[in-house]
Amino acid sequence: MATRYAALLRGINVGGGKKVPMAELRGLLESLGLQDVRTYLQSGQAAFTAGHGDEESLAAELSGALAGRFGFDVDVIVRDHAYLKGVVDACPFPAGDLEPKQLHVVYFSAPVTEERFAEIDREAYLPEDFRLGHRALYLYVPDGLGRSKLAEHLSKPRLNKGVVATSRNWNTVRKLVEMTAG
Repeated sequence: MATRYAALLRGINVGGGKKVPMAELRGLLESLGLQDVRTYLQSGQAAFTAGHGDEESLAAELSGALAGRFGFDVDVIVRDHAYLKGVVDACPFPAGDLEPKQLHVVYFSAPVTEERFAEIDREAYLPEDFRLGHRALYLYVPDGLGRSKLAEHLSKPRLNKGVVATSRNWNTVRKLVEMTAG
């Protein structure tokens, strides 16, 4: 049975490094036997239908293919439509009342717990805030991600040790649900 997925590529086409043209990404995905491939923006999102594999095996397959094609490592997270829709549905912040630049989701390659973030004095960052979901972190940054001290703290390597983490703004989060819908 075929399943619709999104691939989230971490750290491509940012700051002049790790260039992955979207047309080449689509072609690479199709060469792996994936169907109905669509990309979104230049920052590393693709939706596709796969009749084989699961999230982890598809992420590993795509990461290996990217390294072979472009000559550098790219971390990839693959999630199916049901998961992506669940992330939107479970948002603990009033997404409809916020500008999309104020709300972000950090997707993790594996589940994380509150203990990972216990060192953070959340009150020191207010009104910025975050909440954990299933393999995701919801981040509210009223002045945007670029000015967020909390986002800067959350991106520290020791907090993300052992997991791949990649963030998307709320517009992209919603678009991924749309792109993976049957």
